[in-house]
Amino acid sequence: MSIIIFSILFCIGFYLFSKNILQVRANILLGKDINRTNKTSERWKTMVLVALGQKKMFTRPIPALLHLCLYAAFVITQIELIEIFTDGFTNSHRFFHSFLGGFYTFIISFIEILSILALVGTVAFLSRRNLLKLPRLNMKELAGWPKKDANIILIMEIFLVTFIFTMNGADEAIMSAKGESYHFIISSLIAPIFEGMDIHTLHIFEQIGWWGHLVMVFTFLNYLPYSKHFHIVLAFPNTYYSNLEKKGKFTNLSSVTEEVKKLMDPTIDPFAATGNDGDVPSRFGAKDVTDLTWKNLLDAYTCTECGRCTSSCPANQTGKLLSPRKIMMDTRDRLVELGEGIRKNGKDYTDGKSLLRDYITEEEIWACTSCNACVQECPVNIDPLSIIVDLRRYLVMEESKIPTELTGMLTNIENNGAPWQFSPADRGNWINE
Repeated sequence: MSIIIFSILFCIGFYLFSKNILQVRANILLGKDINRTNKTSERWKTMVLVALGQKKMFTRPIPALLHLCLYAAFVITQIELIEIFTDGFTNSHRFFHSFLGGFYTFIISFIEILSILALVGTVAFLSRRNLLKLPRLNMKELAGWPKKDANIILIMEIFLVTFIFTMNGADEAIMSAKGESYHFIISSLIAPIFEGMDIHTLHIFEQIGWWGHLVMVFTFLNYLPYSKHFHIVLAFPNTYYSNLEKKGKFTNLSSVTEEVKKLMDPTIDPFAATGNDGDVPSRFGAKDVTDLTWKNLLDAYTCTECGRCTSSCPANQTGKLLSPRKIMMDTRDRLVELGEGIRKNGKDYTDGKSLLRDYITEEEIWACTSCNACVQECPVNIDPLSIIVDLRRYLVMEESKIPTELTGMLTNIENNGAPWQFSPADRGNWINE
């Protein structure tokens, strides 16, 4: 019966996770194509340093160390899942103990130490959000579900660690009653809590810990796609497909570039048919998420909502409406909404909404200084600026809408070749003075 229940939970858990992953993939592929297959060795290096090594986290050492405790515990404690799955399918108990002996004790003890460090990090993060109320973790875009989401996952971590030590502590107490011991470092200290209980009761506690741990793992697995903590999975592909160009380099629309080249080449007839309608975009810039690239949409799903981008944004620091974190959160929310509508109603579904204006206002995108501070600070190489620039392009090229402060500058560039209101012939007049 135990094997049957375990197998049912296993199949349901991974079926639901696979279904959620496929939905996320379908949403991301709603974006336009972009080639990020070049510079393979540099991409692998970036992924190892930024995603695996968490290089950019350590610009802020204290939260970086706390996060490292959680990260290391999450990665390494998965080793224990191998044994839990093996025990579940075979109805055995600590399957690898007899094979590995002292090395088994070392591995479980090491996992227990990491679990304690993870517990410390969890309590610290809960305190930073709810007691210390760090400004970047309590901004208005985090009100409601985003704040609950952050707390839920941390509380789940506490439950997970509690179940691990309930399982190991009760197991140590059972061995102690038999005059033996696993010699697990932390559980040996916990075992006296169970002192005085009979073997049957200890087995019940051990099973509560084992099944509780398993249920929490599957719950966490299927909660991830609905949570900002999905970055645990997506940080690796997201950093691999990072933009490796210089941060000051902007992309050009190929269709516009080709037209400009035609106008500047006297040998080409600008009115001649090119025979390649594929180069003509359906829209200049981006109005909705389907106008963005798949990498922009992958960025949105990968966002950790840590707020480092917003806390480093000069526009936000001076009281402007712009928050790069909100740009990514709004993009993800709109993508989820549109993706769900398309799944229910077909690929031609439209709800009359768009990312621009319904989620992100014109005031927000024009507050951006294009300084790339948000891109520099992001721990997983997310690029909010590319989304902002494409939204601006739509306003300028499709709707001819631009702030009046920029209109004069652009007119001067068009007429004088420079931002200033002087004729090119007068540029050298300052020498006379």
